[in-house]
Amino acid sequence: MVSGGYSRIPAGGYRLTLAGVSDHRSTAVPPQNGDMTLPVLKAHTLVTEDGVPIDAAHLPGDPGLAIVLAHGFTLNWQRPAVWRVARRLSRYGGVVTFDFRGHGRSGGLSTLGDLEIRDVRVAVAYARELGYRRVAIVGFSMGASIALRYAGLSGGVDAVVSVSGPGRWYYRGTKSMRRVHWAVERRLGRLLSKKLLHTRISSGRWDPVPVPPADAAAKIAPVPLLIVHGDQDGFFPVEHATQLYEAANEPKELWIVPGFGHAESAADAALLDRIGSWVQEAVAAGAVSPTAIA
Repeated sequence: MVSGGYSRIPAGGYRLTLAGVSDHRSTAVPPQNGDMTLPVLKAHTLVTEDGVPIDAAHLPGDPGLAIVLAHGFTLNWQRPAVWRVARRLSRYGGVVTFDFRGHGRSGGLSTLGDLEIRDVRVAVAYARELGYRRVAIVGFSMGASIALRYAGLSGGVDAVVSVSGPGRWYYRGTKSMRRVHWAVERRLGRLLSKKLLHTRISSGRWDPVPVPPADAAAKIAPVPLLIVHGDQDGFFPVEHATQLYEAANEPKELWIVPGFGHAESAADAALLDRIGSWVQEAVAAGAVSPTAIA
């Protein structure tokens, strides 16, 4: 007999729990050298305030810090590039990685960064429910724009990292971004994205248009903000990172990384280690406590 239900997560959203059911998506860490003490990693279904199921995985770590990982467009947490980032960042704290709506095993349709702010909200709430004292968001590409909007408009986090993020909407200045717009705006593009990339994209247009990333970045302070961008980014040129940095207030940092391309697939271990160390130092500084903000 199967029993279960929904449990409320503080700050909005729900977590679906099932008793007596083995989740086929759970990922076990194999024992090494006979060590049976390593935790079993589990996938969970979170539920947003608007009822969208969000597939998430938790990599346990230091209870002092959780890193919520926000992936780029057409990716999901089970994709090798995203999982590699999650595992590397788990050296610096616990990691909550999840699929945005319309991606991977999550429900709903992708709205390219609009309603996805609700997905981040439930992931952050889940990290808090797990007992982590500090929560940082690390977002890549589309996930970076959502991380900026969440931090600027909702708050409640201790540090924010934007990697390969856009500074503004509707950019078509590169071949890669023109392909993205074709996939989003054309029926055939949305069909191919669903079939080939497991990404279900809404056919509706933004109404109203979400707050642009640079405008959101201006609202993040006094939470520490790190902007990371590659000088070889084929989607968004360096000017996007500069736009974000100039809009933001202190404390803020800008890293233009020589030879770095775009987002998760281009981020090597050395860069991820730099980001993880920055997050640790930013939250350790204790410059801001979300619970202390009136």
